Amino acid sequence: MARTSKAERDRAFTAFVEQASPSLLRTAWLLTGDHDAAHELVQGALVKTYAAWHRVRPEDAVAYARRVLVNHRTDVWRKWGRELAVAQAPERVHRDGDGVDDRDHVVRLLTLLPEQQRKVVVLRYYTDLPEQVVADLLGISLGSVKSAASRGLAALRANHQSTSSEGSSR
Repeated sequence: MARTSKAERDRAFTAFVEQASPSLLRTAWLLTGDHDAAHELVQGALVKTYAAWHRVRPEDAVAYARRVLVNHRTDVWRKWGRELAVAQAPERVHRDGDGVDDRDHVVRLLTLLPEQQRKVVVLRYYTDLPEQVVADLLGISLGSVKSAASRGLAALRANHQSTSSEGSSR
């Protein structure tokens, strides 16, 4: 493997950050349900990724950073304790052509899921990763991914139905 200069590594990392940050930020936002916490999570993950950048293969860089992001999220969650759900029953306002309220509703529903179910649902269905990749990323079995995905989707459906029925009874 050819050795590269620090300047070359820094240029490669800067290009990586520009390319990968939007995707990492969306994933972090779905994992945390909070804009500021998502930015902090991505920054922490990028710092850790930069520290290991000399070992990261370019074709694996996004996967590596995503794994660091998820692991960093777990570390932060363990250190500070489980966060409170952002909202119990969000009110929904529908406007033609405006998906912001739907996205907000999805994020609020995700915050109601247990941590592992939230990670599995986000990685499996939002980032569209195969079950085996999610299992490898989270360090759990394929069966655990399938179980967490099934339970997470069932909980999302149940919570969505209960918030929808509450909203329609007002």
